[in-house]
Amino acid sequence: MRPSKHHARSVRGLLGALLTSLAALAALVSTASAARADTTICEPFGSTTIQDRYVVQNNRWGTSDPQCITATDSGFRITRADGSVPTDGAPKSYPSVYNGCHYATCSPGTSLPARLSTVAGAPTGITYSYVGDAVYDAAYDIWLDPTPRTDGVNRTEIMVWFNRVGSIQPVGSQVGTATVAGRQWQVWSGSNGSNDVLSFVAPSAITSWNFDVMDFVDQAVSRGLAQRDWYLTSVQAGFEPWQNGTGLAVTSFFSTVDTGDGDPGGPGGSTACQVAYTTNVWQGGFTSDVTVANTGSTPVDGWKLAFTLPAGQRITSAWSAGITPSSGAVTASDVGYNARIAPGGHVSFGFQGSYGGTFAKPAGFTLNGTACTTA
Repeated sequence: MRPSKHHARSVRGLLGALLTSLAALAALVSTASAARADTTICEPFGSTTIQDRYVVQNNRWGTSDPQCITATDSGFRITRADGSVPTDGAPKSYPSVYNGCHYATCSPGTSLPARLSTVAGAPTGITYSYVGDAVYDAAYDIWLDPTPRTDGVNRTEIMVWFNRVGSIQPVGSQVGTATVAGRQWQVWSGSNGSNDVLSFVAPSAITSWNFDVMDFVDQAVSRGLAQRDWYLTSVQAGFEPWQNGTGLAVTSFFSTVDTGDGDPGGPGGSTACQVAYTTNVWQGGFTSDVTVANTGSTPVDGWKLAFTLPAGQRITSAWSAGITPSSGAVTASDVGYNARIAPGGHVSFGFQGSYGGTFAKPAGFTLNGTACTTA
């Protein structure tokens, strides 16, 4: 049966409205995708910012061969790493993410440089993703100087090697072993000519870890390579590749510095806190309910709770918080309406996840860089 003219006009009207709606939706999706788009950097010393808090830098200085990295919301990955350099010399680059100042580029809102004697703590955490066809180290680079300089080479460099692949070694020679931040390390000491280098090498690969930078700074001070009136200028984490490196990634990173003046170099200010972490576990899956209490005397306006999920655990969904990444060293952030925690108050959020092996709870929590007690 042929439709009436009125009916045909109605159908055409509905189709037009539908097409208009679909076009608007497509534009919205396109705009949202663009807003979340990753940033690729191929310039040798190109950089960008992520989370309005950190700088991601390509930092290709030891070769003329191309290197590209892609900055993500939570870190970066190496997408091209041409060429190689001899393994008995310096690496070809140090693509990294950092809090602080490096060659006159400072991360947004950083409290660095900061005099060491004023730093109450410098919590940081990272999750690395490794590949098997490269020669590289995965390392933190912590810089100290007698002056609060924001450019050039600092006097002392502390490197913390989470992993190394191939016949490579830190600057200098091994001078012993040490237990730092609860882990055993090989200790290397040497000089780059313009700066001293103190390196800590893990005996086996570490893929994710939260720790306090000041534990390693204390080692430099005790060994005469820094003094308490010196300055911490930057906390960096990334890779030093000698051969290849494509696919290496930092999937999460955080760094805060509590200078004891109420500013930990991140959202919300310094506070005292307590975390209650309760779980419901079944074969292969679990839910976690997390309550964060402000036990201090000042409000928290904007919060980030950092903790490390035990190996084998992965978050599949969350409520009342944004959590990134889904495994390893993760950070849960407020979602606007629950950003404020009044003195004596608390906020709660939760998530569901999967796990393999033996289930365990996170070992500790930091709120805006301050270590929390557990209930």
